[in-house]
Amino acid sequence: MPPQSLGILGGTFNPPHLGHLAVATHARAQLGLERVALMPSHTPPHKPASEDPGPEHRLRMCELAVAGHVGLSACAREVERGGASYTVDTLLSLHDLYPDTQLTLILGSDMARTLPSWRRPQELLELAGIVVAERPGDGREQVREALAELGPTGAGTAFLTMPPVDISSSQVRERAAHGGNIDELVGPVVGAYICERRLYGSLRKDAG
Repeated sequence: MPPQSLGILGGTFNPPHLGHLAVATHARAQLGLERVALMPSHTPPHKPASEDPGPEHRLRMCELAVAGHVGLSACAREVERGGASYTVDTLLSLHDLYPDTQLTLILGSDMARTLPSWRRPQELLELAGIVVAERPGDGREQVREALAELGPTGAGTAFLTMPPVDISSSQVRERAAHGGNIDELVGPVVGAYICERRLYGSLRKDAG
């Protein structure tokens, strides 16, 4: 059966890390969502992904990251659709597939501040609720100011109550490139996948 409520945590996930899982888990608990899906983009529309191993690898890492986490899943919709991944198109397709499901888009504060520049942002806000996870350097007031230009819906955006996440995919890529141990950033299963396939120039798993 389709979920009654679905949270979508989109992004490049290059690679997915424990911060992504923390946001997804907190969003599900705080909002009472039936399911939260990590949805890797096929091609980011605004900027190319750095050192991209390809959407299939990023999707597989998301699948490995959520394995064993109740209520979390990975969604291949944007990867399978191909081309530039515009969020409004994804929400429209999900609405067509699950017309009775309440959709919630989960954004980091850095991405939330750019939402007015996205494709058809007003339509996006009509299709899904927005909840924001704060990141260091992007406070609630900056996000509220940026979204206020979208009207009352944008100004009323909700925020997750959780410690700011201070892990980034670029941090993981940099450590992997130097042969460092990345398990504490991505978890042992995703870490093994990255190292076994030499993604991001990773050389060995047990380096310091």
